[in-house]
Amino acid sequence: MGLFEKLFPGRADREKINTYFQTLTAYSPVWSTTGGGVYEALETRAAIHAIATHCSKLKPHISGSAGKKYERMLQIRPNPWQTTSQFIYRLATIYEVENTAFIVPIPSEFDDNEITGLYPALPSGCEIRQAADGRMLLKMSFPNGKTAYVDYDRCGILTKMQYDNDFFGEDNRVLNPTMQVINMQDQAMKESIKQGAAPRFLAKISNSVRPEDISAERKRFIRDNLSVENNGGVILFDTKYSDVKQIATKPFIVDSDQMKLINENVNKYYGVNDKILKNEWDEATWNAFYEGKIEPFALQLSLVLCSMFFSDRQIAAGNEIEFSANRLQFATTSTKLNTIVNLLDRGLLSRNEGREIMQMESIGPEGDGYFIRGEYVDAATKLKETDTDQEE
Repeated sequence: MGLFEKLFPGRADREKINTYFQTLTAYSPVWSTTGGGVYEALETRAAIHAIATHCSKLKPHISGSAGKKYERMLQIRPNPWQTTSQFIYRLATIYEVENTAFIVPIPSEFDDNEITGLYPALPSGCEIRQAADGRMLLKMSFPNGKTAYVDYDRCGILTKMQYDNDFFGEDNRVLNPTMQVINMQDQAMKESIKQGAAPRFLAKISNSVRPEDISAERKRFIRDNLSVENNGGVILFDTKYSDVKQIATKPFIVDSDQMKLINENVNKYYGVNDKILKNEWDEATWNAFYEGKIEPFALQLSLVLCSMFFSDRQIAAGNEIEFSANRLQFATTSTKLNTIVNLLDRGLLSRNEGREIMQMESIGPEGDGYFIRGEYVDAATKLKETDTDQEE
């Protein structure tokens, strides 16, 4: 049994639905992959990798009794083939490359409605179809030629740059001009290296000769002067040549200012900067990157998984899945110390939580307690005591 059968047991031969779901726009509810084109360039892959790497640090937090049975699965291994970090990294990569990412639930062997795992699927195409009973179905087509139907309500869909399509994100066509310049730049550099490795000459023979003699003389001149045996670097020729000139080729290379503009376009599109890409960020840079890029992804992932796992009634009862990162781990030592000192003695932070901020091991259950400094007194109580003393 392969991965497809594991993810879609009994779903591949579901009833063939030929009716598209009617949307509000003129666009059909159809999505197709870009084939990972933006992932093939160094500049764009570096930006996507940086985003996915930081997203993979997100940790799930489950609230409510209904979600406890999913806690271990979400925190350690969402599916038999990936850890939580690998799952989030792959999901974030697909999300950034395709602007749409799909999370397929892995059903139980005994109950098709019970979710036992999650998998970040990358179909080659997806269509929203409507069943006879009105249900919305996702028809997923994969590169191996197989097709599967998944209930829309059970599948998680993350989108960004969503405008025309009611259900899926837009493509990356606005980045095409920049990608074309990057491609031309790479080709120009390759040609420059090739041309620089081989000298080119223009020689003029003073006498009129037959074409076959010209060909033979060309081969002799190359053999005697331009081969590896001529390690002295000196070219000699007799009076049959009236002139020998070297042709200097100068292929077009994008200058540093233009290359900087190209990188800025890529960084602007993906919401990163050079400090993030080179791991040279400071506390302020990281906080801005987290709030602008990582946190929106974490929020959308949290809401999508809540919709997949819980009913409206369970969500109203307080069941929730949240993804977050300990942002203090990326702060400076002085910021960490000030935070711990100010929160620990106010009962907002336990000793174990403070040790976690400093990336130290837990000291066990005795470190889970909260403490409040003795000189702190409730203002209302103190005012009441003062009034009583004055009355007496």
